[in-house]
Formats: sequence, C-alpha cells, structure tokens
Amino acid sequence: MKISVFGLGYVGCVSAACLAARGHEVVGVDVNPVKVDLIAGGKAPVVEERIGELTAEVVASGALRATTDVAEAIAATEISLICVGTPSAPNGSLSTTYLERVTEQIGQALAGTDRRHTVVFRSTMLPGTCLDLLVPILEKASGKTAGVDIGVAVNPEFLREGTSVRDFFEPPKTVIGELDETSGAVVAELYEGLPGEVFRVPIPVAEMTKYADNCFHALKIGFANELGSIARAIGLDSHRVMDVFLADHKLNISPAYLRPGFAFGGSCLPKDLRGLVYAARRADVSVPILEHILPSNEEHLKRAFELVAATGKRKVGLFGLSFKPGTDDLRESPLVELAERLIGKGYKVRIYDANVQLSRLMGANRDYIESRLPHLGDLLSSSVDDVLAHAEVCVIGSTDPAVTEALDRAGDRTIIDLVRLPDAEQRRAHEGYVGLGW
Repeated sequence: MKISVFGLGYVGCVSAACLAARGHEVVGVDVNPVKVDLIAGGKAPVVEERIGELTAEVVASGALRATTDVAEAIAATEISLICVGTPSAPNGSLSTTYLERVTEQIGQALAGTDRRHTVVFRSTMLPGTCLDLLVPILEKASGKTAGVDIGVAVNPEFLREGTSVRDFFEPPKTVIGELDETSGAVVAELYEGLPGEVFRVPIPVAEMTKYADNCFHALKIGFANELGSIARAIGLDSHRVMDVFLADHKLNISPAYLRPGFAFGGSCLPKDLRGLVYAARRADVSVPILEHILPSNEEHLKRAFELVAATGKRKVGLFGLSFKPGTDDLRESPLVELAERLIGKGYKVRIYDANVQLSRLMGANRDYIESRLPHLGDLLSSSVDDVLAHAEVCVIGSTDPAVTEALDRAGDRTIIDLVRLPDAEQRRAHEGYVGLGW
C-alpha cells in the first residue's frame, strides 16, 4: 500500500520505518525540516533500539522517504496515519491543536480529488475527539463525506519506547476503531500476518482502549513503588515479596511494570492519566484511585530527593536522564525533575546519559528540556568517569554497562540506587549503598 505518516516523532518514525520494512511504500511528513532531512539521509530522528538500522535500510531501498509538503504526500498515497502529539495542559485537558491542523491540511489536499483516501488517527485522544471534532474539520476542508468519500479510522498504538520496533512486529493486540467496514478493512490490511488478536470496534471504544492500558500501567508502577517503600521501611526486600506475588499466574498479573523502581514518567503515562482524570471531572465522576496515582508517583520522586539530602553531601553525579533506558526522550522524565530539584536546592550536579546528546534533541523533546534544565549543556558529560570524579553521591538512574562498570571504581562514595542494579543484593551489604525501595 501507499502510506503517508504525519508526525515523525517516536510513534511516527517507528510506524513509518516498520511499515516500509513490511513492503509498503511510505512517505513521512513533518513540519520540522530537520527530521525530514535526517530521514532523507537514512537516519532516524529518535534514539531507539533497531530504529537506526531499520531506517537506513528502508530509505536505501526506496521504501521510505520524507517531505514537509502535505499536498504532495497526499497525492502520492492512499492512506494517511496521523501520529502528531497531543500534549496536555496543566489541568490535564488535551491539546488537539496539532491534530486539528493536520486534519484540516489533509482535508484541503483531498478537496477536488476523485478517489477515496483513508485517514487513520494513531495519536492518543479522548473518546469523542475523532467523531465530534476531527471528522467535521475533515469534511469541511475537503467538501467530502466521511465514510463515503473519505475513510476514517482510529488505530491506537501500543509501542513502548525502547522496544517499539519489536512491539510493532509483535503486538499484544491490534485495535481498529472504524467509521465503516471499508475503512476498517484498509487498516487491517496494514497489519495482516502480525501476531495478536485484532479488535474492530466503534471509534470511541478504540480511543478509550489506549487510556485503559496506560492508566493501568501507571497504577501498576505506583502500586509496586508504594509496596517497595513500605517493605524497605520495615526491613524487607520488596523484590523477594514481588517474586512471590508474581508467581501466581492464576489470580495475579504479568510482571510488566510490577518491579519496584523509580517514579514513572515519559510522554504517555502522566499525560494520559491527567487526561482521563480531567475527563472524569468534567463528567462529574469521582475517580479517587486514578486521581491519586500521580500524587503517589510524586511522593516516590520526593523520597529519592530526600535520600540525597540525607547524605549531607553537595556534589551529585546523576547517571541517567531519559525517562526510560534505550531512548533519549526527556519529556516528563522523573530524573529531569530530580536534577531540577537538586540544582534548585544548590547541589552541584553533573549528568551522564549515553543516549542524550544536546545537539540531537529536537521538537517537543528539546522544548521540554530547555524549559526545565536550560543549562543542560553545562551539566551533561559524555564521560562516565568525569561524572564519577565529580561525585560525592552517585545517583543511579540507569543500568547502562558503562555506569555499572564505573561504580566498581566508586570507592567509598555514597550510591543511591533508583533502578535496582544487577548486583544490588551484593551491594546492600556495603556501607554507603542505599536502595530506593529495597
């Protein structure tokens, strides 16, 4: 099939490269010419396992190209996947600005054409957004009728940053919210042959499934972290407790997100929690569990800061900055928040993260870090030993082999472990080692 993918962030560039690898002809579209130029040169605009090699392969083969020209992309394709961001406001409300803009541009490009084009929304959005907001925009701009002249579907993604390429090819499920049967069939063809059950459902059901997944993931992380904090306070190893808990495959659930660690962050879980809680408030529905997951997460972050403060030392080496290993995504990273708090309280902080290079950050990722840590360039070092030499306290937010090897040279420095290092069991016996929840 001939596919255009709008928005070349994590979801968009992974979707584009993976679809191209499956034999489709793909055009990536983005307003940012830097991202377009990177893909034109066979380079991925994000740091992600396998995405660099995959992008180089499909660009070299001619299966993937990129442009900033919406009309040209629409003219060359029969189906468009919209993967633009839907950031949230401080009160949790969803910003649909980018969705509305792209939808209008696609509609304008379709005006006057005499062929059916299918528009597929892959961005996360609250139930009702597609039918009540975006479809009217699309119909007005194009002069066509959705479900007749234009196909419309919602196809939420279930990609985890760090493993998104693998998740694309091995999905737990495929969800297709279809305006009509023909629209759904076009989307189903994109993923034909991939594992996992396929659900073809009404559009609002598809919109809601993404929130159900992400809010439950956030709940699992918050639950594990609260349990870990209680276990540590009474002298128990929380991971041994969870080993027993997770052994029950009949009544309990999978191990995913149920290992005590650091606070959650990223561009999905906090945003989607805020969005769903905001929607519940507007509908006058009380959701005390969901409302308290983010405050619980905040308390867990506060515990990490208090562990540093308790050392009485002022020079901190922070090992890890992105919200998740294997990516350079800094949006709502709890490690960025921790660094900001430490700097605000006068601590001298140096940071090492092998995946984070200031010159490569772009788009919403760069805007976020410039608003939170505007002097990141002065704090960031490409040398793990440089950060170790600076540190009186080593705060570990990554299990990068370079970090774990450097800790063998840490001597009598205090080590505050936020991720449970592979050798945490042995380290717990040494003075100066502190685990966040174990």
